[in-house]
Amino acid sequence: LQKELLKYKQEARSLQGIKIPSPQDALQQRLIQQDASVLQLKQELLRANMDKEELHNQNVDLQRKVEERNRLLAEYKKELCQKDRHLQQQQTKLDEMLRQLSEASYQQVDLERELEHKEALLAHCMKREAEE
Repeated sequence: LQKELLKYKQEARSLQGIKIPSPQDALQQRLIQQDASVLQLKQELLRANMDKEELHNQNVDLQRKVEERNRLLAEYKKELCQKDRHLQQQQTKLDEMLRQLSEASYQQVDLERELEHKEALLAHCMKREAEE
């Protein structure tokens, strides 16, 4: 009966064109699926590692740019401090020159008054002498 049953099953399969998977076929199919899954996971891992490496490289590049900009900023600050110091010195010199100019102007006014006074005295003396 078992032989007959097997024979009829094979006949039915061949008539329907359907193959009933044997346990070995099922295992083989499962292994193929697992291999495909493993391959897909490896590809995803590779992509993730490549993305991670690219991000790391971008991070290193950005850090280098930040350091370069910080260096330039420090140089500009140093130059600015030097220029501020120079400007302060020039401002001090200008203030001193303005003070000296102001003093000279006052002295000039005083000398002009003194000259006018002496001219007036001289004119007065000359007038007196002429009268005498």
